[in-house]
Amino acid sequence: MVAPKALILTGYGINCDYETQHAFNAAGARAERVHLNDIIAGVKNVADYQILAFPGGFSFGDDIASGKVLANKFKYNLSEDLQKFISDGKLVIGICNGFQAMVKLGILPGFDRNYRSQQVTLTFNDSGRFEDRWVYLKINSNSACIFTKGIKSLYLPVRHGEGKFISKNEAVKKRLRESHHIVAQYVNELGEPAEYPMNPNGSEDGIAAICDETGRIFGLMPHPEAFIHKTNHPRWTREQLNEEGMGMQVFRNAVDYAEKKLV
Repeated sequence: MVAPKALILTGYGINCDYETQHAFNAAGARAERVHLNDIIAGVKNVADYQILAFPGGFSFGDDIASGKVLANKFKYNLSEDLQKFISDGKLVIGICNGFQAMVKLGILPGFDRNYRSQQVTLTFNDSGRFEDRWVYLKINSNSACIFTKGIKSLYLPVRHGEGKFISKNEAVKKRLRESHHIVAQYVNELGEPAEYPMNPNGSEDGIAAICDETGRIFGLMPHPEAFIHKTNHPRWTREQLNEEGMGMQVFRNAVDYAEKKLV
């Protein structure tokens, strides 16, 4: 079976690109780190890939707002390429800063497959400070998300200063819930709705991740690429853990889906 190609965006302060590349390669993809400028200049073409990843990091130093400058770089240089990539049925994932860029670009939540209109945002944590901690996530089994198929819960790290999820208005909030755009929510260790610090940023409804209606466009604040082996876990010397970290299944799901589309 042909291995799908994954484009891992890099440049301008993005700093989780190597980990994201490693995770996709470990899942069976052919992952390549590509500088944003090389895509804009046409040295590399997003159409040649089956998966596009906006990794975590601090693109453009979080100037203006986290992910905003990166979103504008895409909007004014690569909008048509990105829209074609999505319409071709391919996969897009945004992690942390990548999620921030995707919502500001307007490709999430993608109501009615409108990938140009911003309906939600990610803003400053309620704590007023950078949060670096591990969190429990409950996965919505009714979500169409390709990346979380078969996953009921996750334990992953967050590291962000602007992770508070907010909807544009009550109508958007209602649609997110009723149409199952919400993929993951912050919970406590018992799987119950959580307050700070288990909800590290004060997100409405504890939202940590959303997808579009097709399930192919996915954004999340926690870092699955940071837990792909048991030694990534903060208590790996004290607990009996599987060799493979929980985050790997996110990447395996994406690669499995893309492989089937290539057949």
